[in-house]
Amino acid sequence: MSVESVSAQGFARESLAVLQHVTESARDDVTRAAELIAECVRTEGVIHAFGTGHSQAIVLELAGRAGGLVPTNRLSIADLVLYGGDDPSVLDDPLLERQAGVAARIYDLAAPHPQDLFVVISNSGVNSVVVEMALHAKAQGHRVLAITSLTHTRAVPAAHSSGKKLVDLADVVLDNAAPRGDALLELPGGGAVCALSTLTGVMLVQMAVAQASALLLAAGERPPVYVSANVPGGFEGNLELEKRYAGRIRRTAS
Repeated sequence: MSVESVSAQGFARESLAVLQHVTESARDDVTRAAELIAECVRTEGVIHAFGTGHSQAIVLELAGRAGGLVPTNRLSIADLVLYGGDDPSVLDDPLLERQAGVAARIYDLAAPHPQDLFVVISNSGVNSVVVEMALHAKAQGHRVLAITSLTHTRAVPAAHSSGKKLVDLADVVLDNAAPRGDALLELPGGGAVCALSTLTGVMLVQMAVAQASALLLAAGERPPVYVSANVPGGFEGNLELEKRYAGRIRRTAS
């Protein structure tokens, strides 16, 4: 990659090329992901989305946003404080996500139903708490949809004590096509700048939600989706839809 590629237009050109590739190469996997999502919604399930670090941006794309599905729930390490009663100081530990048992506690605090779906997001796919969440969800009988970088995860060793990576545990894997290390534009002398996984992860999530909605419509069911709270009647209408999932989805200030 030339020095000229490290520019606004260079990133736009390279990232759009990857996005085009993702929309084509992931078509079959998106269909399989949509089937999981549609089945979850059809059976009155909730879609629980979990990730750490910048993967939380993809979680927010799925859970509780305008134009998105209502039966969605954001899981976070912060749940240990918000719902588990832990002192906020526990979040000061940068290694908390590597501690055994954290994911199981987050799972228990969410109290999922058997038909609920878990969407687990990690660019590397080897983060301990992410792998533990997938392991725990599978052990409890849930389907797991993973969004990860196959290039990155194949290039690094497993970090969890089980020897497993996220891809080993998922029923369906959506490859975000991000490079090892996530950054897209190579710098002279080594290193790279401008992460890609958020762009491609958002594309994959929205493609899957769109296709799941198509499946529900084809079955004669209206997808339960949020209207922007910033249009007349939107907030009130959303509250009415949320009543179907009372006590199962969380909506906090953000």
